[in-house]
Amino acid sequence: MSIRVLLVDDHAMFREALRHMLEKERDVEVIGELGDGRLVLEMVTQLRPDVVIMDISMPTVNGIEATRLLLGIYPQLRVFALSAFCYKQFVMEMMDAGAMAYVVKSAAGEQLVHALHSAMQGKTYLCPETAATLVQANRRGIQAAADEIVKVRLGRRETEVLRLLAEGLSSPQIGEKLHIAAGTVDVHRRNIMNKLDLRNVPELTKYAIRIGLTTL
Repeated sequence: MSIRVLLVDDHAMFREALRHMLEKERDVEVIGELGDGRLVLEMVTQLRPDVVIMDISMPTVNGIEATRLLLGIYPQLRVFALSAFCYKQFVMEMMDAGAMAYVVKSAAGEQLVHALHSAMQGKTYLCPETAATLVQANRRGIQAAADEIVKVRLGRRETEVLRLLAEGLSSPQIGEKLHIAAGTVDVHRRNIMNKLDLRNVPELTKYAIRIGLTTL
């Protein structure tokens, strides 16, 4: 019996590559794909997949929100997080939402197939890159700083904006990268500064380095 998979990712070329890779597996059937988290509930209701492979960073409805929505209605559904990033905060938020696996896109080939088979046995799966990130965070003593970012309640988008600001991108550049207006980036920046009680971008950069959000 095939594992019925629904792909949810806003990058069409990546979805196509993922589909071709998965369809080489005899026991995997890709039954549908989406580029937007808004329609995922409707698609799951219609197709009834065994597994939803979910990108985290998507416009309108992100993967964390979509996962919570899906599992609130279909608790037996298996959701996999697929992301270009393996920041500790993203991993923990996605697993807290109920995802059974977390795989970084750079390792999506072989690791995703392992994750599928583990999930069908009811096992949680973290790709080696993600597991290493969590281990390193603990070894480097970042736990307290990670707790701090949770304490001040930075949202997923605020965390992304903070990271990109720390990497030297301007508001228009960040807006283009995240598919939001430059003015929205400025609002996020002000909110981040207020939450963290910081006054300028250099202070934000130091904070991002301290919690391991960037290695600059």
